[in-house]
Amino acid sequence: MAGAQRHGVEVVRRITGGAAMFVESYAFLDDWVLGVLRELGLNVWYQPLNDIASDGGKIGGAAQKRLGSGAVLHHVTMSYSIDADKMGEVLRVGKEKLSDKGITSASQRVDPLRRQTGLAREVIIERLIEGFRRRFGLVDGPVSEGEWERARELIESKFATREWLLRVP
Repeated sequence: MAGAQRHGVEVVRRITGGAAMFVESYAFLDDWVLGVLRELGLNVWYQPLNDIASDGGKIGGAAQKRLGSGAVLHHVTMSYSIDADKMGEVLRVGKEKLSDKGITSASQRVDPLRRQTGLAREVIIERLIEGFRRRFGLVDGPVSEGEWERARELIESKFATREWLLRVP
């Protein structure tokens, strides 16, 4: 937390849990992401347990949360640009996680998309959206004012509280 405060990094806890990420995967659900990244010219692959990797290093990771309703929330977090030194001060990465990967520093295993593609963030986002649209179909639609209000309520009552942010799983 001291490193995050020193660098003005906002701490956010994902509802899906899992290890900390600066800014566990299921290959079937991540396959479309790999396809789009390959279209961008990257040599990428799924690295169990939850990583999307390339020749240069880790690009991102995924996590899941099974909800009481029976739904599954699955998301991928990818690095577009990163200050590896700052990341090292903000994240506490266990020695066992690093040794499993054969490295001594978390910054050694991250290689962001900006460096690998040279593309603007907005271009990568648009390509991902279009790749998802091609594979699964996608219906554009607005977020209602009620949905925005509920999101704001959840942020205030749960997701921005110290209890949520500092809870150790």
